[in-house]
Amino acid sequence: MKKVAVVGFGFMGMTHTLNILKNEDLQLVAIVDKNTQSIKKNLQSKSGNFSTGDIDPEIIDSIHKYRDLTDCLQEEELDAVFICVHTDLHFELAKEALSHGKHVLLEKPMCLDLRQGEELINLVKEKRLILMVAHVVRFMPPYQKLKQWIDSKEFGGLRFLSLSRFSGLPAWGQWKEKQADFGSSGGALFDLLIHDIDFVNYALGRPGSIKSNYLPGALSKHDYINALWSYPQHNIDVKVEGGNIFHSNFPFQAGFMAQFEQASVLYTTFQSEIIQISTNNELREIPAGDAGEGFYNEVAYFALCINNNQQPLECMPGSSLESIRLCYNHLEAI
Repeated sequence: MKKVAVVGFGFMGMTHTLNILKNEDLQLVAIVDKNTQSIKKNLQSKSGNFSTGDIDPEIIDSIHKYRDLTDCLQEEELDAVFICVHTDLHFELAKEALSHGKHVLLEKPMCLDLRQGEELINLVKEKRLILMVAHVVRFMPPYQKLKQWIDSKEFGGLRFLSLSRFSGLPAWGQWKEKQADFGSSGGALFDLLIHDIDFVNYALGRPGSIKSNYLPGALSKHDYINALWSYPQHNIDVKVEGGNIFHSNFPFQAGFMAQFEQASVLYTTFQSEIIQISTNNELREIPAGDAGEGFYNEVAYFALCINNNQQPLECMPGSSLESIRLCYNHLEAI
């Protein structure tokens, strides 16, 4: 059983904590948060785009708590660190954990500075450690089905794919502070749309061209994105659209539509239990699986990798850094 610490006990920190506690290969020994006195209180708060489950407060009472990662690394015998803080702290904390010989699961996005991402990758190679960025959509059952259909050509070749992701302006945790620090989070492009940008990168690789339009919001100059990716060598076009420009209580929505040669498929979080498959002759439904299981699946995969000392081939850090490059390409319109 590998001993781990969670750094940052907001929405994602609590989500990863819940799934660490479910995993028989991991033992949560420490939580790091600058407001240790609020850790238990956070369990009663509702935050994030959707619920990922509840944690027993009595379990949290028994976990060691620290105000900073440095103290935790000095006091605890850790195998891995889960870093779940705001983006502007990703590089600093990941570098510290890796420098102390700890494997790292790092929340997305990897970091906003490409040079910092390259430095982390070089450090991982030097230390022979595992760094995995938590691109949860890669591990969500509905999107895993889509990836399988693309790879297997079960419905023929993919011709068109449309992915969307919308939410209200995040108002939980420290997000209000980020409105005052305009641009520091990367905005919707790097924090929300990166889910779909990364999935397309994972499924199809770098496109031949990107045509993009974007609008400013409360967090950055690019809080709404509408982009068309083209893969001329494969005769595939991809649309990516979304943002967080709506009011805070706007319902979260995500999904995909895909046209293959022999069928079209539809998935939306408004009907999250099914995927619809249509041809010219019929419309049928299949179970989508629970997208929320993606959070457990990625933790379980990371646990498998560190237990077997194998690199996370399904989510390598180089691929995660390429997704950051693609985010920047939306601002350049390559």
